[in-house]
Amino acid sequence: MTLHPPDGGSFRFDPGALCLELLLTGGPGPLARFEVLDTPAGLLDWVAASRLDPPGLRLPPIGEADLAAVRGVRDALHGLTAARAHGRTAPAPDLAVVNAAAAVPPLAVRMTATGRRAWAPGASVAGLVSTIARDAIDLFTGPYAAAGRIRECGAHDCYLLFVDTSRPGRRRWCAMERCGNRHKVRAHRARTQTEGEA
Repeated sequence: MTLHPPDGGSFRFDPGALCLELLLTGGPGPLARFEVLDTPAGLLDWVAASRLDPPGLRLPPIGEADLAAVRGVRDALHGLTAARAHGRTAPAPDLAVVNAAAAVPPLAVRMTATGRRAWAPGASVAGLVSTIARDAIDLFTGPYAAAGRIRECGAHDCYLLFVDTSRPGRRRWCAMERCGNRHKVRAHRARTQTEGEA
């Protein structure tokens, strides 16, 4: 996804999972300033930009209760993901929210006459939320040890969470062109200043 931070510019960021893409829409505490799920258009924009497959999901009219449900699952996912990234126990209330959302039937796909995947009629926000919650359960409990590679960006002022899909498993930054480069610039300045004082 392409992110446009408030301090300007843009950069590409791949959190590694559908459920973690939802965390880019805002969240609790300091993340509230990034909130985009306060309008139906914000949710529809996220759906269009997300890795949902197949693309082109059409939802019925979205109400405030729908938006609140998506935000509730998103905030619970943030709590679970941050806890995992820092080696803490998963908060029980967040687990309960995600498990309840996953208990609802998810979005369904079908095959068209031309052999393509398409969303089955009857898509709903509850089905979307269930699909996201089930993706989170797969991420945290799946057989590929992805949960052990959940990280938070190493920058002191960045809270982006992601799955480290690099081969060696040593990814530190949300994106090298943003936080990684800023770290390199700070380290270079510190070395230059130290050498100048010597």
